[in-house]
Amino acid sequence: MTGLRRRLVSLLPRLGLDVIDVCPGTALVSRRKDVEVTEVSRRAWLVTRAAPGVQHLDLAPGADLVVHAGEARQHLGDVQRKLYRFLTPEHVAWMLRKYGVNCVFDVGANIGQYGLALRRAGYAGRIASFEPLPHLVERLLEVADPDPEWYVYPVALGSEDTDTEMHVVSGTMSSLLPPSEFGSRRYKRFRAMESEKVPVRRLDGILDELLDGIEHPRPYLKLDTQGFDLEVFHGLGHRAAELVGLQSEVALLQIYQGMPRLPQALEIYEAAGFEVTGMFPVSREERTGRVIEFDCVMMRPDALERKAR
Repeated sequence: MTGLRRRLVSLLPRLGLDVIDVCPGTALVSRRKDVEVTEVSRRAWLVTRAAPGVQHLDLAPGADLVVHAGEARQHLGDVQRKLYRFLTPEHVAWMLRKYGVNCVFDVGANIGQYGLALRRAGYAGRIASFEPLPHLVERLLEVADPDPEWYVYPVALGSEDTDTEMHVVSGTMSSLLPPSEFGSRRYKRFRAMESEKVPVRRLDGILDELLDGIEHPRPYLKLDTQGFDLEVFHGLGHRAAELVGLQSEVALLQIYQGMPRLPQALEIYEAAGFEVTGMFPVSREERTGRVIEFDCVMMRPDALERKAR
């Protein structure tokens, strides 16, 4: 039966279904629904080898996840990580549709993972990706090049126009901030750190260029800058009021020196008119179970009124 199930699962992509292997015996199967109602995202099923009980989770109006309990419980950490990788772009795409977003600023783009996830989730508007490291920009350009609505800017963003040194490591954790003592203990890659000078620009100084050609701009700001998110946000100045929403990694445990913690970040974002619509764990300390960072999605409620007008 297990072999038959594996063969059946392997056939699902040919039927227009997306399959994500969550852990041994568990797969997340999703089907896109081409409907007019903007609130509908996807229907998804987490299918496991055994199903003594069933738990139902509401993701959004018209979209749900049916979780069959069983073997997945033996792999809870892995299941949670992979589910959140699926749920975060789905939630974001739903918010973008609901609020009529037509331009996404992808700050800390790396090699385009976020933009590709948005496209897979159905977002078709403009993407402006920012990545300052040349070796990553080269790969990002290859990913974005076939997409006429995806633009790449080889700069970092911050609260002032300058050139500064970036702390470069392998993977996705290069930062304008040096690692903290906690970060250095946790991530071995920080021991092989190099330095590279990069240009930094304020977002308000290039905002008109980014929105050029969009008749009624409704921008959304995604931040993944390894501790520098608030600096990027401050670089918008009073023009932050033009954002429909934002997404920021907010920390409970500081990986980088001077990295704002979640309470400070939320206080600043909420004072600017944004309210939380979703919180998704990005990383977790396995030994203690403590969440290190959340991916926080926030929207400006009054933007729905502006959309209606």
